[in-house]
Formats: sequence, structure tokens, C-alpha cells
Amino acid sequence: MRGENLLMVADSDHDANMLYAVRMFVPDPFVYLRLDGKCHVVMSDLEIDRARAEAPHCRVVSLSQCQKTLKRDGVKKPTLAHVIRFVLQRKRVKKVTVPYGFPVGLARELAKLRVKVKVKPGLFFPDRALKSAEEVKKISAALMMAEVGLAEGIQALKNAKVGRKRRLMYHNVPLTSEKLRAIIDTAILQAGGLASHTIVAGGRQGCDPHERGHGQLRANEPIIIDVFPRSQKTGYFGDITRTVVKGRASEGLRRVYHTVARGQEVALENMRDKADGREVHQKVQEFFIKEGFKTGKLDGRMQGFFHGTGHGVGMEIHEAPRMGPNSTDTLSRGHVITVEPGLYYLELGGVRLEDMALLTRNGPRNLTKFEKVLEV
Repeated sequence: MRGENLLMVADSDHDANMLYAVRMFVPDPFVYLRLDGKCHVVMSDLEIDRARAEAPHCRVVSLSQCQKTLKRDGVKKPTLAHVIRFVLQRKRVKKVTVPYGFPVGLARELAKLRVKVKVKPGLFFPDRALKSAEEVKKISAALMMAEVGLAEGIQALKNAKVGRKRRLMYHNVPLTSEKLRAIIDTAILQAGGLASHTIVAGGRQGCDPHERGHGQLRANEPIIIDVFPRSQKTGYFGDITRTVVKGRASEGLRRVYHTVARGQEVALENMRDKADGREVHQKVQEFFIKEGFKTGKLDGRMQGFFHGTGHGVGMEIHEAPRMGPNSTDTLSRGHVITVEPGLYYLELGGVRLEDMALLTRNGPRNLTKFEKVLEV
């Protein structure tokens, strides 16, 4: 990869590879080229001065200037493909490597202009998975934003009153998943983060791991709170999950909770440099089975532990490596990975606990500071 000439066309607000390459937020698609190991970006007049200030490691090329030159040279309506070929010709480059998700239409247009485009499958920047000390600080800051939001949410649950039919009331109005999510997301916003799709799922809703949660929250049943904000400043994510009960948990739920907590420890004990992501997951699954918690379909629905043990986090909320049943990834020092086993049974509700760990020479270092308490 280091010897290849690279091309991307995307915005850096949503494309993690582009943000990783230029380290600045740009809301509209632009051209990035890495030629002979050096970064070049083609920017509109709107962004050109900001790019020179915020991306000093890149040579900034004026889009409008390129278009003027092309028109002068006889191209009546210069497209982005014409501009890319123009920049490449000046560097005597005829072939570029693009990410797997590169726009097909643009690739065809470049081919017509005799620019050879090679698609790279898999990770475009493999080094993205290995976090530097500076990146770990940024991830930890985003994780702290998640913890701030979670703390506000749990405090609201502590302050809630139990009304008729176990309904939770907050400031004399029903406490719903939507209301609690708003409390959490507002706190995250004030801390400098952006929350999206925060999960507050009570009771049986928590048995669908990606159910955001809706409607009335009730006492004496589990509430899964999964918070994964993005730092507005850096673009890095944090991720944390806790399961709590307002009131008293049943003995069955207590057993599930403590089994999940121990399952998280099993994962951490098996995470090390060069460990197989699938094998770490299998160790957790084997522990759950040994404790009597099986996974499979019951009445047409999956129950037990039916998602992965963890995933990498960085400029995307889900990135390499993975720890799951189908993982082909090998863990390495520098990976920042979630550790989030869960057990889900309709008669009890769902339980998931999630921390984030940095894999070091001496094993995993838990970056998460937030306590684990079942009853609040």
C-alpha cells in the first residue's frame, strides 16, 4: 500500500478513510490523492483556505484553477474525472488504487479517459486499526462523553418514582425510553459529543440488541443503555453499555447479570497480542453454555448469546478487528476493542455489559471507568 498511488473521492464528515487521511471535516465530496507518498487534495474555493490551514501535510490544489486550465486546453465541460486525470498527468501517473466503495460511475469515466483504476478490497488504510497514543487519548475523550451521558441517564432513573403498574415517573410525567434517551443525548452534546441512535431498551425490548427502545419504562425489569457518541472535535467514537434495574431484580435476572459480567472477564483474560478473534468469542460462548445459558431459537426468536463479543472502535463505531463467530481477525497491540457479551431471554429481558479495552504488550487495558451496578 505504501508504494501505491491512491485516490479517494468522498466527504470526510461521513467517510472515515477520508477523515483519517486529511484530519479535517469537509461536508462535500472532494478529491484526495496520495502520489509518491505525498498527500494532495483538490478543493473548491469554499474550502481551499481552510484546507491549507487545517491540513498542512497536504498539498492543496484549486479545483476552479484546474477547471480553468482544462477549458483553456479545449475541454468544454471539465468533469471531476477530467480534473483527476489532469492532476495525475502532471505527476506522470497513469494508475491509481481506490477503495472498494469508490463510485462506479466515476471509475468508468476515468477508464474512458485512460486512467487505470485498481480496486483495493478490504481495509484501505490497514494502519487505521492500530491506534497511536494520540488516537487512544481521543477515543478515551469520546468514551468520557459517553460516560457523562450514561451518568445523567442513570441519575434520572435513580430520581424516578414508581407509579401504578410499576410505571416510572420523572418530574410527575411518565419516563419513557424516548425521554431518557433525550436526557442522555443532551448531556453528551453539552460535553462536546454527538449521540446517534442511543439505545434505551426496557424489558423484552432489550432482547433485540439493536432495538433503540420506545415507550414506558417500568420498575423491576432490566433496561439496557448503550451509548456510542462521536466527538465533534476529532471524529473518534466512544462506546459503553450498562444494564440496570430501577427497583429490585429477580433472582433469575441477577444470575444472568453476574454471568454476563464474568463472561466479560473471560473475554479480557483471553485477549492478547496475536490472539484469534473467533477463539476469544468461543471462550465466552463456552463459558455461557457451561453455566447453563444456551443459544438458539425458541418460538422462532433467537435467545442466548447471538452477537459478537466485540469490535474495533475509532473513526467508525464498528471497525476492525472483530471478535465473533465468523471473525478472521487476529488481535494486535494497538487495537482498541469493545468487550460486550450479552444474554437475552424473553422471560427475563436482556443483559449486556460493554467496556472498551486497549490491547497492550501486557494484555488488555480497560479504558472504561464507569461502575457496573445492576440495581439503581
